[in-house]
Parts: sequence; C-alpha cells; structure tokens
Amino acid sequence: MASKPDWAPGASTAALRRRAAVLAAIRSFMAERRVLELSAPVLGRHTVTDLHIESVSANESGRGWFLQTSPEYALKRALAAGVPSLYSMGPVFRAGESGARHNPEFTMLEWYRVGFSVGQLMDEVGLLLQDLGVEEPMPRLAYGELFASAFGIDPHQAAYAVLRELVAARLPDVNLPSVTGIGERADRNTCLDLLFTRFIEPGLTGFVFDYPASQSALAEVTVDGDGRTVANRFELFLDGVELANGYQELRDAEVLRGRMALDQAERAAAGRPAVEQDDRLLAAMTGGLPVCAGVALGVERLLMALSGAASIHEVMAFPADRA
Repeated sequence: MASKPDWAPGASTAALRRRAAVLAAIRSFMAERRVLELSAPVLGRHTVTDLHIESVSANESGRGWFLQTSPEYALKRALAAGVPSLYSMGPVFRAGESGARHNPEFTMLEWYRVGFSVGQLMDEVGLLLQDLGVEEPMPRLAYGELFASAFGIDPHQAAYAVLRELVAARLPDVNLPSVTGIGERADRNTCLDLLFTRFIEPGLTGFVFDYPASQSALAEVTVDGDGRTVANRFELFLDGVELANGYQELRDAEVLRGRMALDQAERAAAGRPAVEQDDRLLAAMTGGLPVCAGVALGVERLLMALSGAASIHEVMAFPADRA
C-alpha cells in the first residue's frame, strides 16, 4: 500500500471515527456522574518543577509562557475556589517525547472527585474502562509486594546501596554513574524506576498502589498496613503500558512548597533549567483545597489499547511528523 502524503492525516478514517466515539463516551460518562467539564488553559505563566518532565516554552508579547504539561494546576485552583468535581480533556505538551507511545502533543483526560479516596477513584476508573470496552480484570497490586516477589527486597525500606547493587547486578548495560549523582531522592528513584520498568512493568495489567514516599509528587503520604510511609497514589497498567496516574491529592501548601524546592535542587544538579514555583497554585492550596482524589489518563494510549494499534501515530490525525 502506498504511503499517505504528509499533508494527510496519519490515522485512518475508521480510527478517527473510533476516536471521536471514545471522546463522546467519556464525556457522557462524566455527565452521568455530574462531573463538570472545565476548559483548562493550554498556555500558562508557570509549569511543573518535576525533574523528569520538560515543558515546551512559548513567547508572546515579550513574555515567557509554557504550553501546559497537564491541566492539574488550573483544575486544583478551581477546586479550591469551590467548583465541584470536575474534569478536563484536551491537548497537553511535553518536550522531547517521541516514539511509538509518545508524541510531544497528546490528549489528556484528567478528573478530580471531591470527597473520594484513591480506592473509590480506582473503582471509577475501572467502570470507565468497562464502559469503553476494556474487558481485562484489573487487580490491585501493592508496589512493595511486586518488588518483594521480583527481587526479594522491600523497596520502601531497602538502603540505597542495596538498590545500586541490585541494578548493577541485574542491569549490567546501565551506566549508573551517568544517571545518578543528582541527590538522594532522585538517585533512589532512578534505581527503583530502572528495576520496575525493566522487570515488573512488561506485561503488567492492573492498578499498582502504595508507591514509595520518595515518589509522592503531588500526592499525600500515608502509612500502610505494615507501618511504612508510602505515597497514597496509584498507576494503571494494561498489557505493560501505563495508562493512568492517580493521587490522593496533597492539600498542604507548605509541604508542596518544600517538595518544589527539592525539585529545583535536583533540576540544578542535573543541569536542567530552573522553573519558578506557581504561586497561584500555592495560594489556592493555602486557601483550602478540598479532600479529593484525582487521576490523569492518556487518551491516545487508551485508544491504542482499545484498537490494538502499535503506534500512537495510528490513533492521531496529525502527530508531530505531520503537524
């Protein structure tokens, strides 16, 4: 079959119809539950401080702006102002992301449920997937138990030296000095992520919960049944592909301020550009974010799972190479 000209959509018409139907079904699911749709800004003055996420910058009238990596900050500001459970579904941007599962611009569905626990939110994510035709059972798997089964260690309490030795033994192709030396938290997370992505994630299906406290990001920390401090968050995997990332949302502005400062120190150590803290988000959280749980889901990855597509380009009209 002849390849399409580069001015034409990359996805087939059938794939575009399927995409439109899925987006409509998602909006119907939210409307049935009275979850309000909010159009979050694509362009913002601030962006995330996360070491592993790079933003796309833009210039307008001589001012620096960022294409948003997520609608999270805007949605939380709305929640703090008294808007009830809400969602956004639209384009987000991340620099340097390309490949079979990545595109610099992609569609994110993100929603927040006031008064929900992460357990209730996992239930709701499961119901959405069922509505969209995902039939696989979604077991709930504790992060610590997955590591204990794969490596015989407790990832929450293992010393960093133990993690380094395990990576060196299991992944001789990894040059650890080239990816560590940033800081205690970042280096520990690098080792954990290498082990998880190479040995646990392939073929994984289900909700993974109780991540290490060092990976809490904007989630609350809690104490698990064994008395360990863990991040009260989950990730959803389907056949080895991460689809969603959910949190019991952190509500303490000062704790978030401290985490952002640590992010900044890690970015400096890694030679990454400095990113200013979002003072409007911090002010909103100081004003009072309600108890809530939130989740972000990659729509293209979901479409790939539903259709069996091998590349994100098969479910997008105009991916980066056709934009």
